[in-house]
Amino acid sequence: MADRQTKNVLVFDSGVGGLSVYLEIKKQLPHFNYVYTFDNEAYPYGELNPKRLIERVSAIVANFVASHSIDIVVIACNTASTIVLPTLREQHSIPIVGVVPAIKPASMLANKAVGLIATPATITRQYTHDLIKDFSCDKNVELLGSTRLVDIAEDKLRGEDISTEELKQILEPLIHHIDVAVLGCTHFPLIKEEIQEALGSHVTLIDSGKAIANRVKGLMSVVAGDEGNEGKSIIFCSAPPLKESALNHSLKQLGFTPVQIHPLQGV
Repeated sequence: MADRQTKNVLVFDSGVGGLSVYLEIKKQLPHFNYVYTFDNEAYPYGELNPKRLIERVSAIVANFVASHSIDIVVIACNTASTIVLPTLREQHSIPIVGVVPAIKPASMLANKAVGLIATPATITRQYTHDLIKDFSCDKNVELLGSTRLVDIAEDKLRGEDISTEELKQILEPLIHHIDVAVLGCTHFPLIKEEIQEALGSHVTLIDSGKAIANRVKGLMSVVAGDEGNEGKSIIFCSAPPLKESALNHSLKQLGFTPVQIHPLQGV
């Protein structure tokens, strides 16, 4: 990635969920180069204490910013975004973009109620409750936290079948009670079709991917005529991934070379 005519984007997550964000950004900016890295050694991030999380994410981001001449960093993880962004912005002069649940646009669309589907860590975090208070005071927001949905999304990318019945059981508290659902974890757009089927066609699903892509495009000051050839996409993880061959098959379809292990030293 030595061509400085082309911008280099780092997309970071604890797992493969951030690929949903990567796809939205690449759709708008196909001529950029992309480095996707996921910290599967410490997955799931919701179980790490904040100090440890800041240490890990800071070290990984610093490593890749230096080694791959990164122009902009996207933290495609709600947990990491709410905890680590201030530290990262102090440490780096390049733009650092995070994700937050799309409560504001959901509340503007809802006539009945909003359902926030996220991880238990996101559901319980004060940051999330502040978003609801600030942007959805006149609409009821039903909260549903699930780690199993994250695992299902990871399994799908590795070629596993998804149980529609299990999805319906997980989402049952929201069925018939909401008309807009926020996919409050970057993993969930990977199973968007299955969630839509479980909730029903009358429910509108919203995630943050497109808004993040718009933000990246704005920050990179992309104008007409900047486009060139399609950029390269490479992917790293911090530990040997589960079902690596099946994962690589899916990654190839998304434009990636095979996943490479990039162990985090000293953290």
